[in-house]
Amino acid sequence: MRQATGRPTGWGDPPVVAPTLDSVRRASERLKDVARRTPLVPFGPREDGILLKSEVEQPSGSFKIRGVYNWAAGLAPDTVRRGFSTFSAGNTALALAHCAGGLGTTCRSLLPDSAPERKVQALRDRGVETVLVAFEEMADYIFSAGWRDEPYAFLHPWTEPAMISGHATMGLEIVEDLPDVETVFVPVGGGALAAGVGCAVGMLDPAVRIIGVQTESYPSLAQSFHAGRPVWIESRPTICDGVAVPFVTEHLYPLLRETLDSVLVVSEEQVRKAIRLLARTGGVVAEGAGALALAAALDMPLADRGLSVCLVTGGNIPEALLEEIVGVQHS
Repeated sequence: MRQATGRPTGWGDPPVVAPTLDSVRRASERLKDVARRTPLVPFGPREDGILLKSEVEQPSGSFKIRGVYNWAAGLAPDTVRRGFSTFSAGNTALALAHCAGGLGTTCRSLLPDSAPERKVQALRDRGVETVLVAFEEMADYIFSAGWRDEPYAFLHPWTEPAMISGHATMGLEIVEDLPDVETVFVPVGGGALAAGVGCAVGMLDPAVRIIGVQTESYPSLAQSFHAGRPVWIESRPTICDGVAVPFVTEHLYPLLRETLDSVLVVSEEQVRKAIRLLARTGGVVAEGAGALALAAALDMPLADRGLSVCLVTGGNIPEALLEEIVGVQHS
C-alpha cells in the first residue's frame, strides 16, 4: 500500500506516557458498577486454545465505556457542566453520550460523513449534537488541535491518559482470569486500546505476547512499524469502520512501538469470516473492528500463538451488513 507523504502526524503535545499499574487498578475500582467485567469464553474446541473477551454487551455496545467513564468520572463538576465533546467513528461518541446522560450534561461529536447510519442515528436518539464532516476536515481539526478553541470538556479518544487507563482494565482482567495466557490479540485503530491493554498485561506478565491487528484496508500501524516512524496511508473501503484511521499519531507511536510485539494485517474477507463464525458458533454479534482479533488468531497456528485471548471490542454493526455476511437479521 502506498504511503501518503508530507502529512502531519501530531499537534505539538508530548508523547503519551504509559499508565501505571496503580492508575489501572483505580480505573478498575471506578468501573465496578458501570462496566461489566466480561468473562473469557472458549471459542470452538478447547484444544484450539482461543478464548473470547467480548465487550458487545457493555453499555453503548463496545469497550469504549471503560475509558470514557474513567475520564468523565474524574472531572470536576464545573468541567462536567461545560458539556462533553469528542471526535469519533461512532463508538467513542456513543459511550460519551451514555456518560453525559448519567451526569446530566450535553454531548457533541465530530464524525466522518462515512459513519454508519446506525451509529449516527443512535447518537441522535440520545440527544447528541452530531457534526458530520468529510474525513479531510476531521483530520484538519485533529492536527490543528481544534478543540483548544472550544468551550467544551474535550475527550481525545487516542491520547487521553484516563482513556488509556480505563481501556487497560481489560488487560488487568485477562491476566487475573487466565494467568497462563500466552498471546493477546487486540484490534488497532487510533491505538488507545492496544496501548492500554498492552501496558497492563506487560506490567503483570512481560512474557505474554501482545499482537495488534489491522485490516488490509487500514494498516497504518503496520506500515508505521515497517517505516520506523508514524506514517499516513491511503484510505480504502472497509467494513471495519471503527478502526478506519489512515495514520498513527507521533504522540502515541512510541508507546505502541514499546508495547506491542507485532502487528498483523488481515483481509476484509477474513474479517467477514470471523463475523460469521462469531455469530454462528459463538452467538456473538460483532462489528468489523470487533472481529479483527479473532480473524488474526484463526490465521495463526496454535504452535505459534499458544493459549490466546481475542478481544471482541464492539457489536454496533449495521443490520443490512450483518444480514449480508451472516444471513440472519439482528435488532
